[in-house]
Order: sequence, then C-alpha cells, then structure tokens
Amino acid sequence: MGSRNGVKGVRMSTFLEIIRADITTCVVDAIVNAANNTLLGGGGVDGAIHRAAGPELVRECATLGGCQTGDAKITTGYNLPARYVIHTVGPVWHGGHQGEPEQLRSAYLRCFEVARENGVKSIAFPAISCGVYGFPMKAGAEIALKEGKHAADTDDFERISFVLFNSEAADVYRQAAQAIFGPTSLISPEGSPDGVRYSF
Repeated sequence: MGSRNGVKGVRMSTFLEIIRADITTCVVDAIVNAANNTLLGGGGVDGAIHRAAGPELVRECATLGGCQTGDAKITTGYNLPARYVIHTVGPVWHGGHQGEPEQLRSAYLRCFEVARENGVKSIAFPAISCGVYGFPMKAGAEIALKEGKHAADTDDFERISFVLFNSEAADVYRQAAQAIFGPTSLISPEGSPDGVRYSF
C-alpha cells in the first residue's frame, strides 16, 4: 500500500493504467519522451512529441546540455495538453548483457524522481527503448510496470499511465500486468478498448 494520506488520514489511491492512445493527446501533468542523448528530437515518439509541442520545445531542450542514458530532464509542454515533458534516454538493446535492464530501470526511476520534484500527480509513459532501440517489449513492460507499482506504493501520484500506440504492444503490457499484479481491481479506462486500470 502507498504512503499517501488524504483527509483525516484516509489513503488516496493511485490508478495505474495501460491504454492504447497517442501520448501527445494525453491530458496529464507530464508525458515522458523517449528521447535520444541530444534531446533535440528524433523519430518515433520523440519526433511526434516535438512536432506536437512546437519549436519552443527544441529551443528549451538545446539549453539542457543533453541527457545521459538512464537519466531524465524536464521541460515545459508548450502546445501539448501536458504541462510538462520529462525527457529520458533509455538504452539501446545489445542482447541484455551490457547493463540494458539496469539502465532502463534507472530511466523510469529518474522520471518518477523528476516528476515528484516538480509536483507532478499524473504521468504518462511510452514504451521506453522498445521501438527503434530494440529492447524486447515483454522485458521492457515488466520493468516499466514494476517501477510503476513501486511509485504507486511509495509516491504521491494520482495516475500513472502506460500509453501504447498499437494493440500488439498494449496486449504485451496487459499480459505482463496480469502476471505481475494478479486480479487487482481491474476496470477499463474510458475510451480505450485495449485498456486496463489497476488501483493501488
């Protein structure tokens, strides 16, 4: 159980959800960008977020001095519905024997730390490193969900969303969640046929 207290000491739940959607449309305090080390834009989710946010985003990113793999930095969201973008750099997959799982876990941990430091209560993640960086989707989902559950248990988040762009990825995340969490308060997030939501 989490450590947050509401009115008269009543614990407030964190919703952890898996949805199929375009992350650039998510109405949350912060979305996470699966960035590269330059933070200056790229392909996939990175490019989509930069396009949706507008040119001010890359101008702010240019002042940050890049980002190391496994670290995270925050910017304004500009034209996005999200107030902030938390940029993190996941590892490129080289077979799993060069510290990739630890680097991916660090990326999630740092995103949650940066979010907490900036008063973020709702955060949406893509499948970090599981696109062109080649990290296996199932292994990436397990790391993401375990770190999400830890944050739900220990931090002051209201909603943690894992946002997948296609049904296949959403299905991998959903199966991983069932294996990790078991039958825990499942409801379907509104508007997402592939979605599941857990309450912790």
